[in-house]
Amino acid sequence: MKIIVQAIAASLLIHVIYMFGTLLLGFIQTLIYRPDIETAWKQIDNLQSQAVFGVTFSPYIMIVSLASIAFVCWFVLLFVQKKSGRFVG
Repeated sequence: MKIIVQAIAASLLIHVIYMFGTLLLGFIQTLIYRPDIETAWKQIDNLQSQAVFGVTFSPYIMIVSLASIAFVCWFVLLFVQKKSGRFVG
């Protein structure tokens, strides 16, 4: 049971790092973005009048992703325990 909890915790940690990394990358890109206004006025079809924020995928994908990464982490932890000789069960 302990290895399952460790696998779930590792999966949660991987997902949190991924999400915060994505947010941080987007924030940094927003900070350093400098629009080229002169070129934008020459190509009027590139100008946007609206910005949309939101999720573009089903929230169930996150549950499936969390479970699949937990399974992979469980398999890796099981393999490491067998290799080190600390396998119980």
